[in-house]
Amino acid sequence: MASPYIEFDLSGVRTYPLASRRSKARAEDFARPVPAGASFADWFNALPDILGGHDLRRVVSALTQAKASGAGIVWGIGAHVIKTGVSPVLVDLMERGYVSALAMNGAGVIHDFEIAMSGGTSEDVDEALGPGRFGMAEETGRVLNEVIAHAATAGKGLGQAVAEHLGSSQPPHAKNSLAASCHRLGIPLTVHVAVGTDIIHMHSHASGAAIGETSLRDFRYFTSNVARLAGGVYLNCGSAVVLPEVFLKAVALVRNQGISLDGLTTVNIDFLRMYRPQTNVVSRPTAGTGTGISLVGHHEILIPLIAAALT
Repeated sequence: MASPYIEFDLSGVRTYPLASRRSKARAEDFARPVPAGASFADWFNALPDILGGHDLRRVVSALTQAKASGAGIVWGIGAHVIKTGVSPVLVDLMERGYVSALAMNGAGVIHDFEIAMSGGTSEDVDEALGPGRFGMAEETGRVLNEVIAHAATAGKGLGQAVAEHLGSSQPPHAKNSLAASCHRLGIPLTVHVAVGTDIIHMHSHASGAAIGETSLRDFRYFTSNVARLAGGVYLNCGSAVVLPEVFLKAVALVRNQGISLDGLTTVNIDFLRMYRPQTNVVSRPTAGTGTGISLVGHHEILIPLIAAALT
C-alpha cells in the first residue's frame, strides 16, 4: 500500500532578486539615535517614518498646511482630554492659530467650567456615589444651568454662552479654561449634549428645553465650521460616541448643500481604536476625497507632542 504522505516537490519554485522587491520597512525610514543635548526638532525628525511615526508626521504636516492656507482646523474635545491636563497646550495652539473652532461634549464643558472656577475637577465617583454626593457641586449645577437658560432666551448657543460667561466674569483660573480662551480669542465654541448624561442634568435648575435648544443651535454653528474644512483638519480627541456622530451628521448636511470637503484630513486620537471614531471620523467622511488618520495613545502625551512639533 502506498504511503498517503506525499512531500510537495519544491524544485520548481520560482524566486526573484531581493533588490527588486518593494519592501514596506526600509532602512532610510528607520529611527536615528540622537545625541545628548539634541533639540526637540532633532528628536522629532529622528523618529521612524513607519506606522505611528509616519502617521504622526502626516498629522503635523496637515495642520501646518491648513494653517498656511487659511483652511479650517476644528478640534473635537471629550472630557477626558481636559481631565488629563492638556488645556494649557490647547490654549497655546489657539493663540498660535491652530484652532479655528472648538467643539465639546456636555461633560467637557462641565470640567472646563470647574477648572476655571476652582482650579480642579473630576471628583472621585466611587467615593461620592455611595453617600449621594456625586455630581452635587452647587456652583456647577446652578451656574451652568442658569447660563444655559439665559442662552435659550437670548437666542445663543450653549458653548457661546458659557464662553461669554467665563470670559467676562474672569474666574480665578480662566487662563486654563478652553471656553474662556475661546471668548478672549474670538474662536467659536460649540457644546453637544446628550440629555441625561451630565451631572448638571441632575439639578433642579436644569431645563430640558433650554439644553436642547441651545445644543441644537450649537449643532448648526458646528455645521458652519465643518463647511469650511476643505483642505483643513478635523481632530476628534477622546469622544467615542457623541462627537463622532455629530461630525458625521454635519458632514452629511454640508454635502447635501453641494459644499466641497475635498482635501479634508480627519484625525482620531485616543488610547483605543473604537468603532464610531474610526468609521464616522477617519473612514467615511474622507472616502475618495481626503485622508483619515488614527493615532493610538494617551492624550496627555500625543497632544503635547503634536503641539511641540508644530511650534
